[in-house]
Amino acid sequence: MSQSLFVAFVMFATVMFFTPGPNNIMLLSSGLTYGFRRSIPHIAGITVGFAFMVGAVGVGLGAVFIAYPILQTILKYAGVAYLIYLAANIAMSEPHGPDEEGGGRGRPMTFWGAAMFQWVNAKGWVMVIGTITAYAAIAAFPLNIVIQVVISLILGAFSCVTWALFGTALRPILSSRRAVRAFNIVMALLLLASLYPVFMDA
Repeated sequence: MSQSLFVAFVMFATVMFFTPGPNNIMLLSSGLTYGFRRSIPHIAGITVGFAFMVGAVGVGLGAVFIAYPILQTILKYAGVAYLIYLAANIAMSEPHGPDEEGGGRGRPMTFWGAAMFQWVNAKGWVMVIGTITAYAAIAAFPLNIVIQVVISLILGAFSCVTWALFGTALRPILSSRRAVRAFNIVMALLLLASLYPVFMDA
């Protein structure tokens, strides 16, 4: 295994996982709106879903997208539509008390919803392509894919937990419904702003 390439890959993955993007923005809002415990399925869905995506593309699914570029276009615009839908849901979310399991508007994202979202996440595709192409020589195939999947699982879990906890920590500060609504509207606008690279690439 190339140690220097391994270190470079870990640095790349750390920056990409922890910097703001659709996943982290949604987790921040979910932590604030629903609390950490109710956001756990969302955290798990992102972590497992993205790592699976890295593995699937690494073992050959990427070749399908090269052979049929129309699939990439379909995924891209499906992702845009879904992000707009999510932004609207975030903007309309109402805060839930620590013991409140129902009521209010909206609900935290499910495990499967978060996992499937990775396939239409523009930042996720940038990360996957960078991981699979730039760091393919980290080790011989298929060990390189195993390493990339494991690192993605570890860093992804740490990043997701950090952003959700950050949102949860804001709950005592943003205690009124008006403050939470204002915060969620800002998060929704940031989520929409994350679509800018998609349209620039169109």
